[in-house]
Amino acid sequence: MSNETIFSMASGIALVSWLILIIFAYKPWVAKILLGVPVSLLCITYLVLVFQTLQPADFEKFNTLAGVTSLMSVPGAALVGWIHYLAFDLMTGLYIATNAAKLGIRQVLIIPCLFATFMLGPVGLLLYLLIRWAHTQHWFSYNE
Repeated sequence: MSNETIFSMASGIALVSWLILIIFAYKPWVAKILLGVPVSLLCITYLVLVFQTLQPADFEKFNTLAGVTSLMSVPGAALVGWIHYLAFDLMTGLYIATNAAKLGIRQVLIIPCLFATFMLGPVGLLLYLLIRWAHTQHWFSYNE
C-alpha cells in the first residue's frame, strides 16, 4: 500500500472518529468503540510504519531540531509523524469527553475544545483545562 493511500485512510478514519466523538461525546459506548477500533488501528499502523520507515540511526535525529526537520522531509517519516498526531490527538479528545462527562460539564461547552483539539491539538486541551478550571475551581484536580 502506498504512503498516500495510508495517509488518506488514516486521515479518513480520524475524521469519522472525530465526528462521532463531537456528536456523541457523552455516550458511554463512544470511548469504548473509538479506543477499541480507530485508535488501535492508528497505533498498529504507526508501529508497522516505524519499523518499515525508520532506521536505528534515525532515532538519534530526535535529539535536535535539525535532525527532526531532516526526518520530516522524508515522506515515510512524515507519515509516521502524522499518524502519531492523529492517534494522540484523538486520545486527547477522548480524555476531554470522558473527563468532562464525569465532572458534569455541559457537552455544548466541550465542542469547541474537541474541534480545537482536532485542528490544533494542545490548544484544544488547554481550552478544556480552562473550562474545567472554571467549572471546578481546581486546576490540578479532576475528581471533584
